[in-house]
Amino acid sequence: MSSESDLRPEYADDQPGEEAYKRGNQHKWTKTRRSDYDRDDTADSDSKKFGETNANKEPRLPKRKVAVMVGFCGTGYHGMQYNPPNPTIESELFNAFVKAGAISKANSTDLRKSGFMRAARTDKGVHAGGNVISLKLIIEDPDILKKINDNLPEGIRVWDFKRVNKAFDCRKMCSSRWYEYLLPTYSFIGPKPGSALFEDIELSKVEKPGVIPADEESAGFWAAFNKDAVKTFSEAELSEINEYVPPPRNEFDETDPTYQLVRQFKQLENTHRRAYRVSTAKLEAFRAAMAQYLGPHNFHNFTLGKDFKDPSAIRFMKEIKVSDPFVIGECKTEWVSIKIHGQSFMLHQIRKMISMATLVTRCSCPADRITESYGAQKINIPKAPALGLLLECPVYEGYNKRLQEFGYAPINFDEYQNEMDAFKMKYIYDKIYQEEVDENVFNAFFSYIDSFSKVTGVHSEAGLAGSEVSDKFQKSVFDFLTARGIHNPKSNANSKPLE
Repeated sequence: MSSESDLRPEYADDQPGEEAYKRGNQHKWTKTRRSDYDRDDTADSDSKKFGETNANKEPRLPKRKVAVMVGFCGTGYHGMQYNPPNPTIESELFNAFVKAGAISKANSTDLRKSGFMRAARTDKGVHAGGNVISLKLIIEDPDILKKINDNLPEGIRVWDFKRVNKAFDCRKMCSSRWYEYLLPTYSFIGPKPGSALFEDIELSKVEKPGVIPADEESAGFWAAFNKDAVKTFSEAELSEINEYVPPPRNEFDETDPTYQLVRQFKQLENTHRRAYRVSTAKLEAFRAAMAQYLGPHNFHNFTLGKDFKDPSAIRFMKEIKVSDPFVIGECKTEWVSIKIHGQSFMLHQIRKMISMATLVTRCSCPADRITESYGAQKINIPKAPALGLLLECPVYEGYNKRLQEFGYAPINFDEYQNEMDAFKMKYIYDKIYQEEVDENVFNAFFSYIDSFSKVTGVHSEAGLAGSEVSDKFQKSVFDFLTARGIHNPKSNANSKPLE
């Protein structure tokens, strides 16, 4: 066989050299074709090793580009995106496609061979009533949808698939997304008296009077709880409970009498929290806080690794709905549903948005504290628990018109709404409600914030008076939840954000 140099054409002196040729498209195409040919040879030799002949090779069936509409419960999975060796939603879907015959065995080792793409990634433990993936599938079998679902766990469902044109990309063509967050209303109860955050807020009220009003509703809740605690525990027991410090994990003893007292005290507190019913005024304050997110804003404080000057931090929220409260579950806990419709979202953005609005409400801060967070000052907004978050559905408003022009059906979840609602109630909502009862996730989250007492590490400059210090520096990580507010630089909006 001739060597590669023998096959190479000869060039005159005035022609491009070998290096220029290698940079051209023709060389790249030739190289690609040659690698494809070599790969086929390798596949043939491998099949011969295992005794496979042309007679029993898997038949080549036509593949069609489709948009697959799915829903899933994210509990137990490390998010949506394929991430071996961790269990993910995509790995379950891909394996089901292969087992059902929608993806050939020749393409079963790599998602990229099928052009696999998702409309929205979800974090670990986050659910989705509706999400879309686009890829090439073998869909000639009329029972293919049933076969796929038969090979999936009950917590993952494929609602349907729609034919799309070859250029369709479910992520890039998605015009917006709906997310839902379920929040127990006891999250709006103000910080516990005596906690670090409560004391900081009270001190700030003295420094800057008239900014934060008195929260009579929360004061009434804690007074009723303390009255019940005094009836249940003796003065000595209450003193022992307040002085209890958890030992290191390796020294922990569940039979410790003091620990048992603390546990009973926490159970009493949880009983009061679950019996709490939010007032109309408190709920309207939360709705006013959520309304501050509408429109285009700089959400650099609501994600990780984004600078104030980074243009990609600008995101547009189209619509926000906060439901009326509803009571559900054996413990009769009251919840609200928050639905957010935005063009796009950054990492942790929704969880930080929910957290900020809830913290502003429970600390009785002015609603425009959220507007101030769009400024240059960096603040530390904690992430609300992932437990309550689910992707409602992606929206293809603009691209659906083009799909119909191409002769394809639009991508719309409305026709599967009844199935999706039943699935969400059984596999998503019920799991969220039960996990909250079993683990007290939201109570643990807000209790941690209330007791967090670490300072920012910023020290006053010599010679500055106390009032000047409070105006220039944050005294604690959650200073923005006090009457002191957010200390945005007084320079213009184009200034460099403070680190």
